[in-house]
Amino acid sequence: MVLGLIELALVLAVLGALVVVGRSLWSALRATGGASLPSRQRAELAAAIAQARWVPAHDEVEGTTRVLVRRTCTGLDGRPEVLDERVLETFPAQDPAWETRFTEAMAAARYRCAYLNAEEAQ
Repeated sequence: MVLGLIELALVLAVLGALVVVGRSLWSALRATGGASLPSRQRAELAAAIAQARWVPAHDEVEGTTRVLVRRTCTGLDGRPEVLDERVLETFPAQDPAWETRFTEAMAAARYRCAYLNAEEAQ
């Protein structure tokens, strides 16, 4: 009986120590914002963000077509990263005039992208 209590106390002590260490590590990671990038990668990321461009886009969410513009750059992994997204127009995907509305909205998105890219180039 006494031996069982001693084993239980040891198990609880080990679990308590693991909880304390885990919470300490979690707090330290949250305080520093995780691992920071090396200076070379930070410079590459800053250069990619400086070269970010606005591009037209569209998608469908819950039966609604969205036409939008996205500011994108190439991430460190070589894939596009969306930095900003602005919805220009929405309309039902089953709208009888969908083709016309979509064509007009995409033309407006292309115009808006050209304007935003020209503004940022100055």
